[in-house]
Amino acid sequence: MSARLNPYAAAPEMIAAMTALETAVVSSGLEHSLIELVKTRASQINGCAFCIHMHTRDARAHGESEERLYLLAAWWESSLFTPREKAALTWTDSLTLVAQTRAPDADYAAMREHFDEAEAVKLTMLIGAINVWNRLAVGFRSQHPRKWVAEKAA
Repeated sequence: MSARLNPYAAAPEMIAAMTALETAVVSSGLEHSLIELVKTRASQINGCAFCIHMHTRDARAHGESEERLYLLAAWWESSLFTPREKAALTWTDSLTLVAQTRAPDADYAAMREHFDEAEAVKLTMLIGAINVWNRLAVGFRSQHPRKWVAEKAA
């Protein structure tokens, strides 16, 4: 797989607008660990290797455990996530897959048990932003850095 185009070079004004949204989301007051979990989870659903690579690395750099990152793919079965994180991940799954889920009332209610109105908007903007980044990276085939090389069998 090779990159299709560089959206940063092709339309810098559009990327600047996305970057401004990203800055607003990251500085919204939501917990950094929650932000990285949401970004990673949406990226898993969307199959965005570039973003999974970036956000798991960022999460680790801010103290996230390997175990929680491994279990994020099955977060609903794990006791390692707080009720607030599970509510955010429920909403992340629901909105990332909105064509299938239609954002059901039960998912909204679960999220609202742990997020006030302003936080609900901030979380929803976070989910929307990472989904746009995923579409840019997947659509234009952005490549994550490659450092690992498989060892040859002896």
